[in-house]
Amino acid sequence: MENEVLVRGNLSFEELKKVNEHGVEYWSARDLQIVFGYLEWRKFENAIKKAIESCKQSGNNPNDHFVGADKMILIGKNASREVEDYHLSRFACYLIAQNGDPRKPEIAHAQKYFAIQTRRQELSDSMGEDLERLELRKQTSIEFKALSGAARDAGVQNKMFGIFHDAGYKGLYGGFGVDAIKARKGILPKEQLLDRMGTTELAANQFCMTQTREKLKRENIKSQREAIQTHEEVGKEVRTAIAKIGGTPLENLPAAEHIKNVEKRLKMKKSSEIKRDRNERAIGNAHE
Repeated sequence: MENEVLVRGNLSFEELKKVNEHGVEYWSARDLQIVFGYLEWRKFENAIKKAIESCKQSGNNPNDHFVGADKMILIGKNASREVEDYHLSRFACYLIAQNGDPRKPEIAHAQKYFAIQTRRQELSDSMGEDLERLELRKQTSIEFKALSGAARDAGVQNKMFGIFHDAGYKGLYGGFGVDAIKARKGILPKEQLLDRMGTTELAANQFCMTQTREKLKRENIKSQREAIQTHEEVGKEVRTAIAKIGGTPLENLPAAEHIKNVEKRLKMKKSSEIKRDRNERAIGNAHE
């Protein structure tokens, strides 16, 4: 179950987390020893050493994840002594779980826990990318309508709107109009080009639209011919700027997944998160 947690006493793995003076999170190996099912420090330290070796083999610096430290522990009434400890990063805890004794149910549970957390992070990252693209697509749609309004004010007739917008594409895409761009990228003629643009391509198009709209107003252009020419010129300028910073020409960017699929995926993820949160709250209440 996705709501499983690693627990030591009444504290979960996340609650055992500490934060140092630099704001960096870490875990005490002594705290995690019982979580991972080890009664003897010596045996648990063997798992830590295996994890350190694994860290090296993965190309990471163990010193960034396993920091030797000392810890005071109680050994009786009003008595304590200093013992060896490690301050562990989240990655280090994961490696210890992977290198622990697989016969221990706590290790099996820990491995499952980290697998779930990794998957959640992957989903969170991909969700962020999807949200960014969807939001940019919405903004570009709004800008497209605003540019059309500015073009109308500049004298572009309704029957010439297709030519006006195509001029911007030709400037931005090295002479390719909308139909040629679709053919080049393998986009169906009936699909909207903006729906198949990735985040980088959408951002470039939105910038071109914004700058064209501002230029039409700033220079008080009132000629259909000049408006069309202005849109193409701005497109060329944006294209030149992309080339100067080493960006990929937009016509060479692959078509992105259809934006409708992105919307569906986000709705499913949101629904799944709501269901998971409900389950976790229900289990939490049951434990109270």
